[in-house]
Amino acid sequence: MHALIPRLVVPALALALVGCGDGAPSPSTAETPESTMSQDAAQVESTTVRLLAHDSFVLSEQLITDLKAETGIDLQIISGSDAGTMVAGAVLAAGNPTADVMFGVDNTLISRAVDAGVFEPYTSPELASVVPELREDTAGGVVTPIDYGDVCINIDDAALEAAGVPAPSTLDDLIDPRYRDMLVVQDPGTSSPGLAFLLATIARYGDAWTDYWAALRDNGVSVAGSWTDAYYGEFSGGGEGTRPLVASYATSPPAEIVYAEDPKPEVPSTSVMTDGCYRQVEYAGVLAGTGEPDGARTVVDWLLTSEVQADVPLSMFVFPAREGVPLPDVFTKFAATVEEPLSLPADEVAANLTDWLSEWGAVMGR
Repeated sequence: MHALIPRLVVPALALALVGCGDGAPSPSTAETPESTMSQDAAQVESTTVRLLAHDSFVLSEQLITDLKAETGIDLQIISGSDAGTMVAGAVLAAGNPTADVMFGVDNTLISRAVDAGVFEPYTSPELASVVPELREDTAGGVVTPIDYGDVCINIDDAALEAAGVPAPSTLDDLIDPRYRDMLVVQDPGTSSPGLAFLLATIARYGDAWTDYWAALRDNGVSVAGSWTDAYYGEFSGGGEGTRPLVASYATSPPAEIVYAEDPKPEVPSTSVMTDGCYRQVEYAGVLAGTGEPDGARTVVDWLLTSEVQADVPLSMFVFPAREGVPLPDVFTKFAATVEEPLSLPADEVAANLTDWLSEWGAVMGR
């Protein structure tokens, strides 16, 4: 994920959605299941474990307090900025890390981290609880999936209705002249959702993806530097912008409700185009060279416990990787369900990303 990251000192909605944290408490309507921490975790002696995470990592403070009470682990959160910057730093420090465990590397970046030897192999006993479609998604037993989300086109329904234009339903629709000057996306070189949207177009159009981007360019697409600039700056549904279409997340409508001022609206004013969505999976892993390998493994296990996973939706606005975790009502009502998300193999992304970004820049004149 989330955005995905994406994940900026901005309003709370932006903090939750850009991707992919300050640990501040957030509202939650999900029930907290009984503890699923392993018995081994309870034997960990009092120690400090450093968790490197992107700057949109957020969990309720009570969970971190409970972790210390149950295991003796004093969890220190180290912000690594956005996910790309965090991974780049971890690659440079491979084997001599500044933390013990890392959270927030996603499926667009995982191959780079694994190839550089950032992680030491670890298979969490909690992996069996992960939803089946993610259970084998471990980069060869190196990392553990913690959450997932989908980057999709979000729609300002009222703005399109006022313009007398129907909502687009496919990626092909976005190059229709009816939607000229209506779409804003993010620069894939600087933004997690921007990269996910680029990868979605490559997954959909194959070798013809540059032709699709040329058509988007000719149809007046705007490219913002970040999710915040796009959503709050140019998207009409997020602020004073004029563009009713934006690359964001399938979970943006629930966030719109949660972070709205009172009295909160009963339904969001935005919707999601579920065609052409790109799935982002976020992982956690033990950093190679850590001085606290046992504590780091316990933290990875903890991130998959029912308690933490139940906190994930309303803390980071992504879906929990653990199977059977109850979702808050605002998610079940308003988060879009993406039946057939697009994806590309992580090794293919790693091998081609530099060239793809260069080609995209050439097409877009950047």
